[in-house]
Amino acid sequence: MITATAARMVDRSALFRLMTWMSPAYPVGAYTYSQGLEWAVEDGTVTDTESLDDWLTQVLRHGTGHTDAILFRHAHEAAAAGDLDGLLDVADLAAAFQPSSERRLEALAQGRAFALATLPAFSSPMLAKLEAARPDALAYTVTVAVAAADQKIAVEDALAAFLHGVAANLVSAGVRLIPLGQSAGLKVLTALEPVMTEVADATRSLSLDELGGATVIADIASMRHETQYTRLFRS
Repeated sequence: MITATAARMVDRSALFRLMTWMSPAYPVGAYTYSQGLEWAVEDGTVTDTESLDDWLTQVLRHGTGHTDAILFRHAHEAAAAGDLDGLLDVADLAAAFQPSSERRLEALAQGRAFALATLPAFSSPMLAKLEAARPDALAYTVTVAVAAADQKIAVEDALAAFLHGVAANLVSAGVRLIPLGQSAGLKVLTALEPVMTEVADATRSLSLDELGGATVIADIASMRHETQYTRLFRS
């Protein structure tokens, strides 16, 4: 009975970690970024629930969601194996694999903020080594993956939480920008659940050589956002 209870507590600890890290209250500033969605609303590409759902579906399937899932898996694998050289290769690739200056800012600012918040509060030796070696190249995707590996959290659970956190943040941005009601936003987020599952499953065996995206319009939106006159978001 004691052993069974302890096992259940370990499982809950992993869940608590993921909920804490992906919470809007975690100090990474996620609410200030839209990945170019703000420009897509400005130019009339995204105007309602249906267009927001379509935009985010494509971003998850063929853009940031897809590439981040591959990078997440490889960072987690390297960290779990204690392979610092391999982890640094993934970190460098993640930092470089950004389509615009604002998207790079978004990835690295959140990654560094996550590392600075996480290291004092959680035991994360590989994250500490990564932060020491690449203090200016800490992509958010990689830092979360490494922290999860350090905490012995399964990659499938950690990746699902990460994708949901990213999707939820973008839905929240859409709700504020279009604007939409809260119920409409929740419907979009719920509709994205099978997409997130699809992305996680599709990237399970992909190598770093298979990194790539096909969301050119979203990438251009992030570039045009840099000179958008009036804006709420940093990307």
